[in-house]
Amino acid sequence: MRNLARRRRQLTILIGLLCSFVLSSCNPIYVIRVGWAEVRVLRSRVPLTEAMADPTVDLPTRAKLKLVLDARAYAVGELGFQNAGDSYTSLARLESDTLALVLSAAYQDRLAFRTWWFPIAGRVPYRAYFSLDGAERARDELEKEGFDTYLRSTAAFSTLGWFADPLYSTLLRSDEVALVQTVLHELGHNHLYIPGHGRFNESFATFIGHVAALDFFCRSVEGGSVTVRCQHARDRWADAQDISRFIDALEQRIIDFYNPKGSDTTDNFMKTRDTIYLAAQADFVDRVRPRLRASTYDYLANEPLNNATLLSRSLYFHRLPAFNRLWRSWEGEFPDLLAWLREEAPEFDDPFEVLEADYVTPF
Repeated sequence: MRNLARRRRQLTILIGLLCSFVLSSCNPIYVIRVGWAEVRVLRSRVPLTEAMADPTVDLPTRAKLKLVLDARAYAVGELGFQNAGDSYTSLARLESDTLALVLSAAYQDRLAFRTWWFPIAGRVPYRAYFSLDGAERARDELEKEGFDTYLRSTAAFSTLGWFADPLYSTLLRSDEVALVQTVLHELGHNHLYIPGHGRFNESFATFIGHVAALDFFCRSVEGGSVTVRCQHARDRWADAQDISRFIDALEQRIIDFYNPKGSDTTDNFMKTRDTIYLAAQADFVDRVRPRLRASTYDYLANEPLNNATLLSRSLYFHRLPAFNRLWRSWEGEFPDLLAWLREEAPEFDDPFEVLEADYVTPF
């Protein structure tokens, strides 16, 4: 009865939020569709402990479910993750392999996102769709308006602590390290989210997901510094930093290309821009990818590069080596660092300023 009452309260809150969305500047039809899709997901949840006890669930899946609970408990109890609530204590079995589709768009005459505004989340550079037809129609409309676009699938997202986000069954296809990393990434949004600063929010969550997973697999009771999972977590974090360096360098090349020329979308201008992207893609294939340790990042080799795809990836990989230096400067005091970031980062007009050495005062 207690669980039923809690779910009813959550659905009531969701409906209230939908009403506020309808009265806001965002598209009410879009929000209602997304809202009801989320209602269906929330209503399908079962506790992870119940799923683990289900005799029809195979042993490898049960082990992953237990791993999620253990990693979540470690993040909250040992690392000090805040606002976790009951997120990732339940399982939502999805009917398809894709949870949602995420659509991003960028201007062609400058390196800037086309953004949308929503209550609570603020201004964000993407929209989620639970229908392929709806996502493709929206993408086609944006391309008709002259935007670069990027449409991708996602296996997880965060409601920022407003609801008890479940573990989506799509994530169970991941290996153990990637699974824990994703769960901790999403819980990272609950710990720290600054409305209107999408790139900081996502890059911070990438950092916290990787490093918290590394801490869990290398320092927890069940882990250890010599285990295969610990080394895999280290390698994944090193790879993410290499990708960050590649993407940030490419972003700077595109910015430099736009600056002296000003706004332009003529054929020759666009061909020159696309030549830069093609050269960068070849550089990734020839130089960057062979050095990766545990990941392939095949989408950087196989999917066309444009302003939308570059900015969408930069959302998650901006200045990760700087996050790593900050983490190292706290000499292993990860819980204190997370508490400090939660308090200090929102105070800056640009939250990335928190990474600068002048503001690092751990002791």
